[in-house]
Amino acid sequence: MTREIRSLALIGASGQMGGLFAAGARDAGIEVRPLGRPLTPDRVSEAVRGADLVLLSVPINRMNETLDSVVPEMDQETILADLCSVKVQPLKQMLEAHRGPVVGTHPLFGPVLPEGFEPRVAVVRGRGEGAAEAVTVFFRRLGHAPFGCTAEEHDRALSVIQGLNFTTTVAYLAVLREVDPDRRFMTPSLRRRLDSARKMLTEDRELFGVIAESNPFSQEAVRRFRTFLSLAAGGDLDLLADQAGWWWRDTMEAGRE
Repeated sequence: MTREIRSLALIGASGQMGGLFAAGARDAGIEVRPLGRPLTPDRVSEAVRGADLVLLSVPINRMNETLDSVVPEMDQETILADLCSVKVQPLKQMLEAHRGPVVGTHPLFGPVLPEGFEPRVAVVRGRGEGAAEAVTVFFRRLGHAPFGCTAEEHDRALSVIQGLNFTTTVAYLAVLREVDPDRRFMTPSLRRRLDSARKMLTEDRELFGVIAESNPFSQEAVRRFRTFLSLAAGGDLDLLADQAGWWWRDTMEAGRE
C-alpha cells in the first residue's frame, strides 16, 4: 500500500516555487508547514517533526547548509525530497545526510505555467520502500504529471535542454556584443530571441550558471555542440539543417504524403 502524504514541511516556502507548491498542497487538502530563513533549530523542529514529507525548495548551492539545519530535526521515517534542477549531486547529498526515505524531484516548469503546457515533474528514486510512489501520488494530487527516471537520465537530458540552452545563448549574445550590429538591422527573429533570453540573463543568470556548473554532464553537452559548430565553420550547413529538422520529423513526413 502506498504511503499517503498528509502533512508537508516546505523549506524555502517564501520563494516563488516554494509558494507555488505550498498553495497547491493546501488546495489539495494537505497540511502545509511553510518555513523560510532563518532556519533556527526551534523553527525547523516545529515544521518538520511528524511531517510525512519534507520538501526542500532551495538553490543547489545551499543544499548542504540546509540539510545540516533540517535533517537533525527530522523523524527518520519522514520522506526527504528536493526540487533542484539537477539530480545527481543533490540526491547524493540527501542520501548522505538522511538515513530515512529520500526522493529527488524536478518540476519541469517555473512559477508561471504557460497555457497548454503539461506540468511534468521528474521523480527519482533514492531510498525507502514506497517513498517514490508516495511522492508521485502527492504531485498528482496537486494536478501535476509526474514520471519516473534515474538521476543520470535526468541530468543528461537537462544538460542539453537547460544547460546548453543557457551556454549557447550567452555565447551568441557575447558575439553580438563583439560585433555590435547596427540596431537598424534588427529582425523579428532576433527580437524574439532577445525577449526569450532577457529573464534568463537579467533575473536568473546566477541560477542558470549554478545549474550548469552542478550538472556532471554539462561539459559533455558543450563538447558535442562544439563538434557541430565545427561543421558549421566548415560550411556544412545543409547537413546540419537536415539533422536539426529531426525535431519536426513527424510533421515533415506527413507533409510529404
